Amino acid sequence: MLTESLSGFQKAHADLVSLHFMPNYLTRKQKAVNKVAIISGGGAGHEPLHAGFIGKGMLDAACPGQVFTSPTPDQMIAAAEAVHADKGVLLIVKNYAGDVMNFEMAAEMLPFENATVLTSDDCAVINSTFTDGRRGVAGTVIVEKCVGSIAETGADLASCKALGDKINAQTASIGVAFTSCTVPAAGKPTFEISAFDIEMGVGIHGEPGRKRETMREADAIIQEMITAILTDLGDRTKDAEVLLLVNGLGATPLMELYLIFNTAEKCLQEQGITVARSLVGNYTTAIDMAGASITVCVLDQEIKTHWDSPVHTPALRWGV
Repeated sequence: MLTESLSGFQKAHADLVSLHFMPNYLTRKQKAVNKVAIISGGGAGHEPLHAGFIGKGMLDAACPGQVFTSPTPDQMIAAAEAVHADKGVLLIVKNYAGDVMNFEMAAEMLPFENATVLTSDDCAVINSTFTDGRRGVAGTVIVEKCVGSIAETGADLASCKALGDKINAQTASIGVAFTSCTVPAAGKPTFEISAFDIEMGVGIHGEPGRKRETMREADAIIQEMITAILTDLGDRTKDAEVLLLVNGLGATPLMELYLIFNTAEKCLQEQGITVARSLVGNYTTAIDMAGASITVCVLDQEIKTHWDSPVHTPALRWGV
């Protein structure tokens, strides 16, 4: 299934990406020069993350694992060798045990300078069986966009890593699910949930959230999510400008995502917080899960500059 999906993706975006097998990885169609190479990856099932963000202004390469399974070190090494341009390699890794372990192994074997940004924006839980600390979720998209932008300017490896770490520290996310996802190999829902309940704080693999709750009106659910995010970010949000990302988990209509955005923006405005940048859509999915996540990133001029810069990828493009 993954091979056919990757082949279809490459054919649909043949002007932007190249696909390589044995091991599997994807790269920009035209190799970039004189820049830090930006590489990410993770299990399939979260599309368009990460392959959908390959292109000018974002990633140089992505390594797809099997569904909800980390890619292997040989994939990362092959991708790095294909795209590095003698200025080092930055690995962007979501904080899941398998991803972290395999990317660390690859980093140790790379024959050139490299660094890692570990994304951990999920404020729903502090620890889980899948991670050591907070999970990396939709905030990863913001890191990849802005780090990809600064790399295009010719910035060195240390500057690229510093920006990625700063964005991660200023970003918080939380998700809510109305149904489970179904991993194809399993053939059944990852968890059971009734039509009258929601999973608050669900992970992007169907991991348990903060609590199981009774279904309520949308405004009440969204208010709870915004409160959790603002509590996590603390004083950083005082009179701040933010980027508000409302992300679909795979089976939620855009109409509902815009409803969530409308209420979330009102909640932030009531707290004196200005939504200066926004993004709504399916960017970090969980196969077929019905639900959504909300991400808030506290902006400064550097982050705004790199968020606004031109980007041309299969799933994200503006200014070109």
